[in-house]
Amino acid sequence: MSTEQTTAADGFSYALTRTLDAPAVQVWRAWTTAEQYAQWAHAAIGSVEMDVRPGGAWKATMVTPDGGQFPLTGSYLEVTENRLLTIGMDVPGKPEPAVMTMELDEQDGHRTRIVLRQTCDTAEERDMSEQGSTMLLDSLSAFLAEEAGN
Repeated sequence: MSTEQTTAADGFSYALTRTLDAPAVQVWRAWTTAEQYAQWAHAAIGSVEMDVRPGGAWKATMVTPDGGQFPLTGSYLEVTENRLLTIGMDVPGKPEPAVMTMELDEQDGHRTRIVLRQTCDTAEERDMSEQGSTMLLDSLSAFLAEEAGN
């Protein structure tokens, strides 16, 4: 996995890139189907709802390794099936959502390059978001490998 951190004039950014051993359609389905997303993204059972279309809402209650739970909500800002998902995440106390972009680029019909990008207000927020995104990519990779084995 490659990681790039930048400090832009308007915030602190990161980009995580990984090549997954799955076609783009399978990666897309894992990220945009509530049942699959809940399996790999550490969401509480029954908490994930997704209306995957521009302006559509999503929500999930994430479960931390120590058993803590925290609800997340937001909306989809841009959707290009099997290629691009721009996700707005509501942040308590902030008027604008945090925005994460997921890009998929199928390599050869069997592998997909995924890039997650996000710009945050502070270096601390960026580092925490990047850590969470890295954990998501680790879990997604393991989920897709398990799916391929079935």
